[in-house]
Amino acid sequence: MGLLLKNARKVNEGTIECVDVLIESDRINKIAPSISVKNHEIIDLHGAYLLPGVIDDQVHFREPGLTHKGTIYSESRAAVAGGITSFMEMPNTKPSVLTQDLLEDKFNIGRRDSIANFSFFMGVSNDNINDVLKTDFSKVPGLKIFMGSSTGNMLVDNFQVLNNIFSNADGLIAVHCEDEATIRYNMQKAKEKYGDNVPIYEHHNIRSHDACFKSSSLAVELAKKHNSRLHVLHISTEKELELFNNELALNEKKITSEVCIHHLSFTDKDYSKKGNFIKWNPAVKTEQDQDALWKGLLNNKLDIIATDHAPHTKEEKNNLYFSCPSGAPMVQHALPMMLQHTLNNKISIERVVEKMSHAPAICFKLKNRGFIREGYHADLVIVQPNTKWSIKKENILYSCGWSPLEGHSLDFNITHTIVNGNVVYKNGKIINEKNGQELAFDN
Repeated sequence: MGLLLKNARKVNEGTIECVDVLIESDRINKIAPSISVKNHEIIDLHGAYLLPGVIDDQVHFREPGLTHKGTIYSESRAAVAGGITSFMEMPNTKPSVLTQDLLEDKFNIGRRDSIANFSFFMGVSNDNINDVLKTDFSKVPGLKIFMGSSTGNMLVDNFQVLNNIFSNADGLIAVHCEDEATIRYNMQKAKEKYGDNVPIYEHHNIRSHDACFKSSSLAVELAKKHNSRLHVLHISTEKELELFNNELALNEKKITSEVCIHHLSFTDKDYSKKGNFIKWNPAVKTEQDQDALWKGLLNNKLDIIATDHAPHTKEEKNNLYFSCPSGAPMVQHALPMMLQHTLNNKISIERVVEKMSHAPAICFKLKNRGFIREGYHADLVIVQPNTKWSIKKENILYSCGWSPLEGHSLDFNITHTIVNGNVVYKNGKIINEKNGQELAFDN
Protein backbone atom coordinates (compact mmCIF):
# COMPACT_ATOMS: atom_id res chain seq x y z
CA MET A 1 0.00 0.00 0.00
CA GLY A 2 1.26 3.42 -0.95
CA LEU A 3 0.82 6.70 0.89
CA LEU A 4 -1.00 9.84 -0.25
CA LEU A 5 -0.37 13.18 1.45
CA LYS A 6 -3.29 15.58 0.86
CA ASN A 7 -3.49 19.37 1.20
CA ALA A 8 0.14 19.96 2.00
CA ARG A 9 1.89 23.33 2.03
CA LYS A 10 5.05 22.10 0.34
CA VAL A 11 8.18 24.10 1.19
CA ASN A 12 10.80 23.26 -1.42
CA GLU A 13 13.38 25.02 -3.59
CA GLY A 14 12.42 28.49 -2.46
CA THR A 15 8.66 28.24 -2.89
CA ILE A 16 5.60 27.33 -0.84
CA GLU A 17 2.71 25.76 -2.73
CA CYS A 18 -0.38 23.70 -1.92
CA VAL A 19 -0.07 20.19 -3.35
CA ASP A 20 -0.81 16.51 -2.91
CA VAL A 21 2.10 14.08 -2.83
CA LEU A 22 1.85 10.42 -3.83
CA ILE A 23 4.41 8.00 -2.40
CA GLU A 24 4.94 4.51 -3.83
CA SER A 25 7.38 2.21 -2.06
CA ASP A 26 10.30 4.42 -0.94
CA ARG A 27 9.95 7.13 -3.62
CA ILE A 28 7.90 10.21 -4.38
CA ASN A 29 5.80 9.09 -7.34
CA LYS A 30 3.77 12.21 -8.15
CA ILE A 31 3.34 15.82 -7.03
CA ALA A 32 0.22 17.64 -8.23
CA PRO A 33 -2.43 20.13 -7.08
CA SER A 34 -4.84 17.24 -6.57
CA ILE A 35 -4.33 13.46 -6.66
CA SER A 36 -6.96 10.75 -6.26
CA VAL A 37 -6.03 7.08 -5.85
CA LYS A 38 -7.56 3.97 -4.33
CA ASN A 39 -6.14 1.57 -1.79
CA HIS A 40 -3.62 4.00 -0.32
CA GLU A 41 -3.12 5.23 3.20
CA ILE A 42 -4.11 8.91 3.27
CA ILE A 43 -2.74 11.62 5.56
CA ASP A 44 -4.61 14.91 5.24
CA LEU A 45 -2.29 17.73 6.25
CA HIS A 46 -5.07 20.35 6.28
CA GLY A 47 -2.55 22.99 5.21
CA ALA A 48 0.33 21.98 7.50
CA TYR A 49 3.85 22.38 6.11
CA LEU A 50 5.50 19.55 4.22
CA LEU A 51 9.30 19.80 4.27
CA PRO A 52 12.03 17.59 2.86
CA GLY A 53 13.67 15.63 5.66
CA VAL A 54 16.59 17.34 7.35
CA ILE A 55 20.06 16.03 6.47
CA ASP A 56 22.42 16.48 9.41
CA ASP A 57 26.03 16.36 8.29
CA GLN A 58 27.53 16.31 11.77
CA VAL A 59 26.43 14.09 14.65
CA HIS A 60 28.17 12.10 17.36
CA PHE A 61 25.94 9.16 18.30
CA ARG A 62 28.65 7.63 20.56
CA GLU A 63 28.58 4.03 19.37
CA PRO A 64 30.74 1.99 19.74
CA GLY A 65 32.37 2.32 23.13
CA LEU A 66 30.58 5.33 24.60
CA THR A 67 27.08 3.89 24.67
CA HIS A 68 26.30 5.17 28.19
CA LYS A 69 25.91 8.54 26.41
CA GLY A 70 23.90 7.34 23.41
CA THR A 71 23.66 4.73 20.68
CA ILE A 72 22.89 4.78 16.99
CA TYR A 73 19.50 3.29 17.85
CA SER A 74 18.59 5.77 20.60
CA GLU A 75 19.86 8.89 18.87
CA SER A 76 18.40 8.01 15.46
CA ARG A 77 15.01 7.73 17.21
CA ALA A 78 15.49 11.21 18.62
CA ALA A 79 16.63 12.41 15.20
CA VAL A 80 13.49 11.30 13.34
CA ALA A 81 11.36 12.80 16.12
CA GLY A 82 13.10 16.05 15.20
CA GLY A 83 12.52 15.72 11.45
CA ILE A 84 16.07 14.55 10.66
CA THR A 85 15.78 11.72 8.15
CA SER A 86 19.48 11.32 7.28
CA PHE A 87 22.66 11.77 9.31
CA MET A 88 26.41 11.59 8.85
CA GLU A 89 28.16 10.41 11.98
CA MET A 90 31.64 11.29 13.18
CA PRO A 91 34.50 8.86 13.86
CA ASN A 92 35.56 9.87 17.41
CA THR A 93 34.03 6.85 19.09
CA LYS A 94 35.86 4.20 21.12
CA PRO A 95 37.71 2.87 19.27
CA SER A 96 38.05 5.75 16.85
CA VAL A 97 37.18 4.85 13.26
CA LEU A 98 40.69 4.86 11.86
CA THR A 99 40.69 1.64 9.80
CA GLN A 100 38.47 0.36 7.03
CA ASP A 101 37.47 -2.60 9.22
CA LEU A 102 36.31 -0.31 12.02
CA LEU A 103 34.42 1.79 9.48
CA GLU A 104 32.61 -1.32 8.24
CA ASP A 105 31.80 -2.26 11.84
CA LYS A 106 30.09 1.12 12.19
CA PHE A 107 28.08 0.53 9.01
CA ASN A 108 26.97 -2.84 10.34
CA ILE A 109 25.59 -1.15 13.46
CA GLY A 110 23.77 1.38 11.27
CA ARG A 111 22.27 -1.35 9.10
CA ARG A 112 21.04 -3.16 12.20
CA ASP A 113 19.82 -0.29 14.37
CA SER A 114 19.36 3.05 12.60
CA ILE A 115 15.84 4.29 11.97
CA ALA A 116 17.14 7.23 9.92
CA ASN A 117 19.28 7.01 6.78
CA PHE A 118 22.96 6.96 7.65
CA SER A 119 26.57 7.21 6.71
CA PHE A 120 29.85 7.58 8.57
CA PHE A 121 32.95 9.69 8.16
CA MET A 122 36.35 8.02 7.96
CA GLY A 123 38.67 9.30 10.66
CA VAL A 124 42.20 10.64 10.20
CA SER A 125 45.09 10.45 12.67
CA ASN A 126 48.78 11.23 12.44
CA ASP A 127 49.56 7.65 11.42
CA ASN A 128 46.70 6.04 9.44
CA ILE A 129 47.32 7.46 5.96
CA ASN A 130 47.29 4.03 4.29
CA ASP A 131 43.78 3.26 5.55
CA VAL A 132 42.57 6.76 4.75
CA LEU A 133 43.56 6.49 1.12
CA LYS A 134 41.52 3.26 0.76
CA THR A 135 38.27 5.11 1.53
CA ASP A 136 35.38 4.59 -0.89
CA PHE A 137 33.89 8.07 -1.34
CA SER A 138 30.74 6.72 -2.98
CA LYS A 139 29.90 5.21 0.39
CA VAL A 140 31.05 7.84 2.90
CA PRO A 141 30.54 11.62 3.06
CA GLY A 142 34.24 12.28 3.50
CA LEU A 143 37.23 12.26 5.81
CA LYS A 144 37.14 13.88 9.24
CA ILE A 145 40.19 15.72 10.55
CA PHE A 146 40.40 17.23 14.02
CA MET A 147 42.76 20.18 13.61
CA GLY A 148 42.32 20.86 17.31
CA SER A 149 41.79 18.77 20.43
CA SER A 150 39.81 15.60 20.03
CA THR A 151 38.50 12.54 21.76
CA GLY A 152 41.07 9.75 21.78
CA ASN A 153 43.95 9.74 19.32
CA MET A 154 42.39 11.74 16.51
CA LEU A 155 44.19 15.06 16.88
CA VAL A 156 46.10 15.68 13.66
CA ASP A 157 48.85 18.18 14.40
CA ASN A 158 51.55 16.93 12.02
CA PHE A 159 51.78 19.37 9.11
CA GLN A 160 53.26 16.75 6.79
CA VAL A 161 50.30 14.45 7.44
CA LEU A 162 47.86 17.29 6.76
CA ASN A 163 49.67 18.19 3.57
CA ASN A 164 49.64 14.55 2.48
CA ILE A 165 45.88 14.18 3.09
CA PHE A 166 44.97 17.41 1.32
CA SER A 167 47.15 16.55 -1.67
CA ASN A 168 45.96 12.93 -2.06
CA ALA A 169 42.35 12.64 -0.86
CA ASP A 170 39.89 11.92 -3.64
CA GLY A 171 36.85 13.16 -1.72
CA LEU A 172 35.63 15.78 0.72
CA ILE A 173 37.69 16.65 3.80
CA ALA A 174 35.69 17.86 6.80
CA VAL A 175 37.66 19.67 9.49
CA HIS A 176 37.18 20.71 13.10
CA CYS A 177 39.39 23.78 13.31
CA GLU A 178 40.80 24.98 16.61
CA ASP A 179 44.53 25.53 17.06
CA GLU A 180 45.73 23.23 19.82
CA ALA A 181 48.81 25.26 20.82
CA THR A 182 46.72 28.39 21.30
CA ILE A 183 44.17 26.51 23.39
CA ARG A 184 46.85 24.96 25.61
CA TYR A 185 48.40 28.38 26.21
CA ASN A 186 45.01 29.86 27.14
CA MET A 187 44.22 26.89 29.37
CA GLN A 188 47.45 27.32 31.26
CA LYS A 189 46.74 31.02 31.82
CA ALA A 190 43.26 30.19 33.10
CA LYS A 191 44.61 27.49 35.40
CA GLU A 192 47.18 29.87 36.85
CA LYS A 193 44.39 32.34 37.62
CA TYR A 194 41.63 30.01 38.84
CA GLY A 195 43.25 26.66 39.63
CA ASP A 196 41.06 23.68 38.73
CA ASN A 197 37.84 25.65 39.26
CA VAL A 198 37.87 27.62 36.00
CA PRO A 199 34.48 29.34 35.55
CA ILE A 200 32.55 28.24 32.48
CA TYR A 201 32.32 31.82 31.16
CA GLU A 202 36.07 31.59 30.41
CA HIS A 203 35.44 28.83 27.88
CA HIS A 204 35.12 31.14 24.88
CA ASN A 205 38.33 32.90 25.92
CA ILE A 206 40.21 29.60 26.23
CA ARG A 207 38.90 28.26 22.92
CA SER A 208 39.36 31.69 21.48
CA HIS A 209 38.71 33.56 18.26
CA ASP A 210 42.40 33.31 17.44
CA ALA A 211 42.42 29.54 17.99
CA CYS A 212 39.56 29.14 15.53
CA PHE A 213 40.91 31.46 12.85
CA LYS A 214 44.48 30.19 12.98
CA SER A 215 43.34 26.64 12.35
CA SER A 216 40.56 27.30 9.82
CA SER A 217 42.76 29.64 7.78
CA LEU A 218 45.40 26.90 7.59
CA ALA A 219 42.79 24.41 6.36
CA VAL A 220 41.60 26.83 3.68
CA GLU A 221 45.20 27.54 2.66
CA LEU A 222 45.91 23.82 2.23
CA ALA A 223 42.68 23.28 0.29
CA LYS A 224 43.49 26.10 -2.11
CA LYS A 225 47.06 24.87 -2.52
CA HIS A 226 45.97 21.35 -3.45
CA ASN A 227 42.55 22.15 -5.00
CA SER A 228 40.88 19.93 -2.39
CA ARG A 229 37.21 19.69 -1.47
CA LEU A 230 37.08 21.19 2.03
CA HIS A 231 34.15 21.51 4.42
CA VAL A 232 34.83 23.55 7.56
CA LEU A 233 32.57 22.47 10.40
CA HIS A 234 30.81 24.63 13.02
CA ILE A 235 32.08 28.13 12.25
CA SER A 236 31.75 30.23 15.41
CA THR A 237 33.47 33.58 14.80
CA GLU A 238 32.96 36.67 12.69
CA LYS A 239 36.56 36.71 11.48
CA GLU A 240 36.37 33.24 9.95
CA LEU A 241 33.69 34.39 7.52
CA GLU A 242 36.33 36.22 5.47
CA LEU A 243 37.71 32.81 4.48
CA PHE A 244 34.60 31.85 2.51
CA ASN A 245 33.18 32.74 -0.89
CA ASN A 246 29.56 33.60 -1.65
CA GLU A 247 30.02 34.45 -5.31
CA LEU A 248 29.77 30.87 -6.55
CA ALA A 249 26.76 28.56 -6.51
CA LEU A 250 27.07 25.84 -3.87
CA ASN A 251 27.56 23.08 -6.45
CA GLU A 252 30.52 25.02 -7.83
CA LYS A 253 32.28 25.59 -4.51
CA LYS A 254 35.34 23.57 -3.55
CA ILE A 255 35.42 25.11 -0.06
CA THR A 256 32.22 25.07 1.99
CA SER A 257 31.23 25.81 5.55
CA GLU A 258 28.71 25.03 8.25
CA VAL A 259 27.11 26.77 11.19
CA CYS A 260 25.44 24.99 14.10
CA ILE A 261 22.15 25.65 15.86
CA HIS A 262 23.80 26.48 19.17
CA HIS A 263 26.06 29.14 17.71
CA LEU A 264 22.96 30.78 16.22
CA SER A 265 20.93 30.43 19.43
CA PHE A 266 23.33 31.03 22.36
CA THR A 267 26.11 33.50 23.23
CA ASP A 268 28.63 33.84 26.05
CA LYS A 269 25.97 35.77 28.01
CA ASP A 270 24.01 32.51 28.38
CA TYR A 271 26.72 30.82 30.47
CA SER A 272 25.34 32.49 33.60
CA LYS A 273 22.06 30.59 33.20
CA LYS A 274 22.99 27.43 31.28
CA GLY A 275 26.52 26.83 32.64
CA ASN A 276 28.29 23.66 31.52
CA PHE A 277 25.24 22.54 29.56
CA ILE A 278 26.20 24.93 26.75
CA LYS A 279 29.89 24.03 26.79
CA TRP A 280 30.73 23.19 23.17
CA ASN A 281 33.89 23.05 21.08
CA PRO A 282 34.16 25.51 19.42
CA ALA A 283 32.65 27.62 22.17
CA VAL A 284 29.64 29.86 21.73
CA LYS A 285 31.08 33.32 21.33
CA THR A 286 29.83 36.91 21.57
CA GLU A 287 26.65 38.58 20.34
CA GLN A 288 28.74 40.26 17.66
CA ASP A 289 29.91 36.86 16.43
CA GLN A 290 26.38 35.50 16.49
CA ASP A 291 25.04 38.47 14.49
CA ALA A 292 27.80 37.91 11.94
CA LEU A 293 26.95 34.20 11.70
CA TRP A 294 23.33 35.01 10.92
CA LYS A 295 24.47 37.47 8.26
CA GLY A 296 26.91 34.91 6.83
CA LEU A 297 24.18 32.28 6.73
CA LEU A 298 21.82 34.53 4.80
CA ASN A 299 24.47 35.81 2.37
CA ASN A 300 25.68 32.24 1.66
CA LYS A 301 29.14 32.49 3.11
CA LEU A 302 27.85 29.78 5.47
CA ASP A 303 26.30 26.96 3.46
CA ILE A 304 24.77 24.43 5.86
CA ILE A 305 23.04 24.34 9.25
CA ALA A 306 23.96 21.30 11.37
CA THR A 307 23.54 20.12 14.96
CA ASP A 308 26.91 18.74 16.09
CA HIS A 309 24.75 16.51 18.29
CA ALA A 310 27.08 15.26 21.03
CA PRO A 311 25.38 13.82 24.12
CA HIS A 312 26.98 13.39 27.54
CA THR A 313 25.37 12.36 30.81
CA LYS A 314 24.23 15.00 33.27
CA GLU A 315 26.76 13.66 35.74
CA GLU A 316 29.58 14.23 33.26
CA LYS A 317 28.38 17.76 32.46
CA ASN A 318 28.17 18.68 36.16
CA ASN A 319 31.92 18.25 36.66
CA LEU A 320 34.43 21.07 37.12
CA TYR A 321 35.62 22.80 33.96
CA PHE A 322 38.58 20.57 33.03
CA SER A 323 36.59 17.37 33.67
CA CYS A 324 33.42 18.53 31.96
CA PRO A 325 33.18 17.23 28.37
CA SER A 326 32.12 19.55 25.56
CA GLY A 327 29.00 18.91 23.56
CA ALA A 328 25.25 18.59 23.97
CA PRO A 329 22.32 16.72 22.40
CA MET A 330 20.43 18.62 19.69
CA VAL A 331 18.91 16.43 16.92
CA GLN A 332 15.39 16.20 18.35
CA HIS A 333 14.99 19.97 18.59
CA ALA A 334 17.13 21.37 15.77
CA LEU A 335 14.41 21.86 13.15
CA PRO A 336 11.76 23.23 15.56
CA MET A 337 14.38 25.60 16.98
CA MET A 338 15.35 26.90 13.54
CA LEU A 339 11.68 27.30 12.58
CA GLN A 340 11.21 29.27 15.79
CA HIS A 341 13.75 31.76 14.47
CA THR A 342 11.38 32.44 11.55
CA LEU A 343 8.99 34.14 13.99
CA ASN A 344 11.50 36.85 14.87
CA ASN A 345 12.37 37.33 11.19
CA LYS A 346 15.89 35.95 11.57
CA ILE A 347 15.28 33.63 8.63
CA SER A 348 12.45 32.45 6.37
CA ILE A 349 11.08 28.92 6.38
CA GLU A 350 12.24 28.57 2.75
CA ARG A 351 15.83 29.35 3.80
CA VAL A 352 15.63 26.93 6.74
CA VAL A 353 14.76 24.18 4.25
CA GLU A 354 17.51 25.31 1.90
CA LYS A 355 20.19 25.24 4.59
CA MET A 356 19.08 22.07 6.41
CA SER A 357 17.93 19.87 3.51
CA HIS A 358 18.89 21.12 0.05
CA ALA A 359 22.40 22.40 0.84
CA PRO A 360 23.69 19.26 2.61
CA ALA A 361 22.45 17.17 -0.32
CA ILE A 362 24.24 19.43 -2.82
CA CYS A 363 27.42 19.86 -0.80
CA PHE A 364 27.89 16.14 -0.16
CA LYS A 365 26.56 15.09 -3.59
CA LEU A 366 23.86 12.87 -2.13
CA LYS A 367 21.90 10.79 -4.59
CA ASN A 368 18.17 11.57 -4.79
CA ARG A 369 17.67 13.09 -1.37
CA GLY A 370 17.21 16.51 0.16
CA PHE A 371 14.39 17.73 -2.11
CA ILE A 372 10.69 17.08 -2.65
CA ARG A 373 10.91 15.90 -6.24
CA GLU A 374 9.31 13.10 -8.22
CA GLY A 375 11.63 10.10 -8.27
CA TYR A 376 13.43 11.13 -5.11
CA HIS A 377 13.42 9.15 -1.85
CA ALA A 378 10.35 9.94 0.21
CA ASP A 379 12.13 11.52 3.21
CA LEU A 380 9.57 14.03 4.45
CA VAL A 381 8.50 15.96 7.54
CA ILE A 382 5.06 17.30 8.38
CA VAL A 383 5.20 20.42 10.55
CA GLN A 384 2.19 22.02 12.21
CA PRO A 385 2.67 25.74 12.92
CA ASN A 386 1.02 27.69 15.73
CA THR A 387 1.06 24.79 18.17
CA LYS A 388 2.72 25.91 21.37
CA TRP A 389 4.71 23.24 23.24
CA SER A 390 7.66 23.15 25.63
CA ILE A 391 10.83 21.09 25.74
CA LYS A 392 10.86 19.17 29.01
CA LYS A 393 12.34 16.02 30.45
CA GLU A 394 9.15 14.02 29.80
CA ASN A 395 9.28 14.51 26.02
CA ILE A 396 13.05 14.19 25.49
CA LEU A 397 14.12 11.05 23.60
CA TYR A 398 17.90 11.39 23.93
CA SER A 399 19.48 8.53 25.86
CA CYS A 400 21.19 11.10 28.14
CA GLY A 401 17.76 12.47 29.13
CA TRP A 402 18.42 16.22 28.97
CA SER A 403 18.63 19.11 26.54
CA PRO A 404 20.27 22.56 26.71
CA LEU A 405 16.93 23.82 25.38
CA GLU A 406 14.85 22.53 28.31
CA GLY A 407 12.28 25.12 29.26
CA HIS A 408 12.14 26.68 25.80
CA SER A 409 8.67 27.10 24.30
CA LEU A 410 8.28 26.42 20.58
CA ASP A 411 5.51 27.12 18.09
CA PHE A 412 6.24 24.50 15.44
CA ASN A 413 5.36 20.88 16.12
CA ILE A 414 6.62 17.96 14.05
CA THR A 415 3.62 15.66 13.69
CA HIS A 416 5.00 13.07 11.22
CA THR A 417 8.38 12.01 9.93
CA ILE A 418 8.57 9.79 6.84
CA VAL A 419 11.77 7.90 6.01
CA ASN A 420 11.93 6.15 2.63
CA GLY A 421 8.14 6.19 2.40
CA ASN A 422 7.60 4.77 5.91
CA VAL A 423 5.92 6.85 8.60
CA VAL A 424 8.34 6.29 11.48
CA TYR A 425 7.20 9.06 13.83
CA LYS A 426 3.67 10.26 14.51
CA ASN A 427 2.31 12.66 17.12
CA GLY A 428 5.01 12.26 19.70
CA LYS A 429 5.71 8.55 19.26
CA ILE A 430 8.03 6.34 17.23
CA ILE A 431 5.54 4.06 15.47
CA ASN A 432 7.72 2.21 12.99
CA GLU A 433 11.28 1.08 13.48
CA LYS A 434 12.05 0.04 9.93
CA ASN A 435 15.68 0.56 9.21
CA GLY A 436 16.94 3.57 7.32
CA GLN A 437 19.06 3.16 4.21
CA GLU A 438 22.73 3.73 3.60
CA LEU A 439 23.34 7.07 1.95
CA ALA A 440 24.90 7.05 -1.51
CA PHE A 441 27.21 9.80 -2.75
CA ASP A 442 27.90 10.85 -6.33
CA ASN A 443 31.64 11.34 -5.90
